[in-house]
Amino acid sequence: MIDIWTRATNRIAERLFDELSHSKEGFNSLYMMVDSGARGSKEQVRQLAGMRGLMAKPQKSLSGATGELIENPITANFREGLSILEYFISTHGARKGLADTALKTADAGYLTRRLIDVAQDAIISEDDCGTIMGVPTGALKEGEDVKEPLAERILGRVSVHDVSDPLSSVVIVKSGEIIDEERAQRISETSIETVEIRSVLTCEAKRGVCASCYGRDLTTGKLVAAGTAVGVIAAQSIGEPGTQLTLRTFHTGGTASLIASQSQILSKFDGTVKYEGVKFIEYGSEEEKHPVVSGRSGIINILDKDNRILTKYDVPYGATLMVRDGHATTKGELIYEWDPYNAVIISEHGGTVKYIDLKESVTYREEPDEQTGHIQKVVIDSKDRNLIPALSVVNAKGQKVANYPIPTRAHLIVDDGEEIKAGAVLVKIARDIGKTRDITGGLPRVTELFEARHPGDPAVVTEIDGVVKIGQPKRGSREVFVESHDGKDRRTYMVPLGKHILAQENDVVRAGERLSAGAIDPHDILRIQGTTAVQEYLVNEIQEVYRMQGVKINDKHIEIIVSQMMQKERIVDPGDTKYLEGDNVDKGRIHDENDSLRGKVVVVSKGDSKFKNGQLATKKQTRETNTDLKKKSKKVCEVRDALPAVSEPILLGITQASLSTESFFSAASFQETTKVLTDAAIEAKIDHFLGLKENVIMGSLIPAGTGQKLFRDILVTPRDIEEIVEEPVAEAPAGEGTEEEPKKRKRKSRVAAS
Repeated sequence: MIDIWTRATNRIAERLFDELSHSKEGFNSLYMMVDSGARGSKEQVRQLAGMRGLMAKPQKSLSGATGELIENPITANFREGLSILEYFISTHGARKGLADTALKTADAGYLTRRLIDVAQDAIISEDDCGTIMGVPTGALKEGEDVKEPLAERILGRVSVHDVSDPLSSVVIVKSGEIIDEERAQRISETSIETVEIRSVLTCEAKRGVCASCYGRDLTTGKLVAAGTAVGVIAAQSIGEPGTQLTLRTFHTGGTASLIASQSQILSKFDGTVKYEGVKFIEYGSEEEKHPVVSGRSGIINILDKDNRILTKYDVPYGATLMVRDGHATTKGELIYEWDPYNAVIISEHGGTVKYIDLKESVTYREEPDEQTGHIQKVVIDSKDRNLIPALSVVNAKGQKVANYPIPTRAHLIVDDGEEIKAGAVLVKIARDIGKTRDITGGLPRVTELFEARHPGDPAVVTEIDGVVKIGQPKRGSREVFVESHDGKDRRTYMVPLGKHILAQENDVVRAGERLSAGAIDPHDILRIQGTTAVQEYLVNEIQEVYRMQGVKINDKHIEIIVSQMMQKERIVDPGDTKYLEGDNVDKGRIHDENDSLRGKVVVVSKGDSKFKNGQLATKKQTRETNTDLKKKSKKVCEVRDALPAVSEPILLGITQASLSTESFFSAASFQETTKVLTDAAIEAKIDHFLGLKENVIMGSLIPAGTGQKLFRDILVTPRDIEEIVEEPVAEAPAGEGTEEEPKKRKRKSRVAAS
C-alpha cells in the first residue's frame, strides 16, 4: 500500500517537473530556482504543486516502533489548500521540525569542532611522497542503481598506474598524472570498471599529506599547493552540511521520505545467463515453476559471445529467478524479482508445518497490520527464557526434515498443520528500509561513524572463510559453527536467540560476512579484513548519510578525517624498542624507531667488554671490541640482532584521536585539560609546534601557506639602492596642464628587506 502511494507521489513529481521545464520555454521562475540549485528542492516544489504525500506518525506504535506512516497520504498540495484533517496531520511535522532544529544545531556545531581538532595538522607538506600504493575506485552502486559514476569519483585525482583502453591499448592516463574532465570522460566511455588512484589513506608523507595523494584543489581546479591546510578544509566541508542534515525534517514538514525500493532487476545487455554459486529450489504450480534462491552467496553473470563477463548481479536470498542457467537473455528482460521490504525464511523441504514453542499471547500475538488491516501473527519476546520459537517441517512419514528458529518481530505466514511445498515462504521479517528514514537519524549516524563507536546491537561476524553449521541453543544463545574448507579451523559463535540468523545450514561464507542481523562493528572489519576494508566502509557509510540528503561531499575530505582516525598503532611486541606492550604510538614514530634499529645488535653476554648486558650497540662497535678482546685473549661479548617492534593498526574515534595527538597544547585546548596536562607532565613530553592550533595558542606564525618552515629561511634581498627609475608622467589633457613638456620624476626603488 505504502509502496504504491510512494511511487504515485514520485510519478506526480516527475510529471510536474516535466511540465515546469517546458513552461515559459524553460524560464519558469520556480523551475530555474530549483534546477540551478539556488534555493529550494524538488521535494518542496512537489508539495507546492504536486501532492504532499505520505506523512510520518508522531507517536510510537503499539510495538514501540517509531517512524511509521499514516496509510492515507495528503493528496492535496499547498496551492489547492489542505482540509482540516490534512492540516491537523501536517501540524505534527511542523512541530517536530522546530523541536529538532533547536536540539540539533548544537550537535552539528560540536561535530564541526571535533573534526577541526582532529584534522588541523593535516597540511600539504610535500609534492610527492613516492608511494606505489593506491585505492581501487569504481562506480558507487546500490543494488544496480549507480549512485555516483566512475568519472565523478576519479576526477581530480592522480592515477597510480597507466590507464589504457582495454580494446585499443591506447594509454589514456599515465602513472602519476592528474585525471582531468576530458580523461575521466574517456575512461568512462571504455569498459574499465575500476581505476587505482592515489589517496590520502595510503599517503606515506612523514608529516601531513602530499599533493599527489590529495589531488586537485577543489577551489582552483589545479594540483593542490604546498602549505594548504587541507585538514581544516575537510573538517569544514563535512561539518557545514551537518546543520542541513538536522534542518531537513523541517523543510518537508514531516513528509515521509520513504524510498520506493527497486524490486526487479532487468538485464542491461544481450547475452547468456551464467549462474555462479546460486542455490535454488523449484517453486510454483505444475505449469509454471520458478527457481527460488535459497543461498546467500549466489551471483548471476551475463556473458557475451566470447564468454567475457558483461555484468554481474548479486542475487538476494528469497529472490524468484525469471531466467535459467544458459538462457539467452535480451536487454531489458526481467532477471529476478524480490521483496525489498521484507527479509524472508524459505522452507527447503515440502511437508507439514509444526509450531514449536509458539503459544498465543506468550511467544506470539495476533495484531492487525497497520498498512493492510489484516490480522497477522507476530513473534514477541517471551518472559520464559526456556521457550525458543521455531517452525519445523515434517514429511509424510512423520519425520522432522527441517527446523527454522524464528526471530522476534517476525510475521508468521503459515499456520500450524498447514501443508507446504518446498520453496514456500514461512516467515517475513520487516526490513528497516520500510520505516521512514528520518533525517534526525542522519547526524547521530555520522557521529557514530566518526567516533568509531561499537553499535548497540552488533551483528555476529565470521572471522574465517568456511561452511556454516547451526548448533543447539545454550544459555539464551544459539551456537553457530564456521568450519574452514580444509577442516583445520573451526570457530564457534553465539547468536542471541531473538536474533535473526542470516546464514543457513551448509552456506558458504567469507571472512567478514554477517552471520546474524545487526550493524557491523567497524572494529570487527579492521580486525578481520584489515585497514583498507575499514577505511572503505567508513567513507562509504558516511557518504551514504549525506547522499540521502542530496548533500555532495568529495570523498577526499572524508578520507582525510578517516586517515587521522588511523594514525596510531598498538604495540603487540615491543622487540628492542623503548615502547611497552599495549602502547598506542603514532605510525611514523614506530617506523622511525624500527629504522633506527637497523644494523644494531643487542649484547646478550658482555664477556670482558665495557658493554652492559641488554645494551644496544652498532655491529661495527661490537666487531671492533671483539677484535681487541681476542687480541688480548679475553672473553668476547655475545650479541644478537636487534628486534623491531611489532604493531597492529587501531581505529580511534575523532575525540580520542584529538586527545592522543602528538601536541599536548592542541589536546589540552580541546577537552579534558587537566588530564592532558598532568599526563604530559608525567611523561615529560615535548611539543614541537607542528600543527596550526598550538602555534595560534603561542602566537607564532602558523605552519601553513607562506608560514611554512620551508619558506622561513628565505632572504629577500634589496635591489640596488642607486638604481633610479625614470617614469614619464602621463600628459595632461588640453586645457588642464600649464607646463609644456611632461615632467620626469625620480623615485627610488622600494627596498624590501627581511
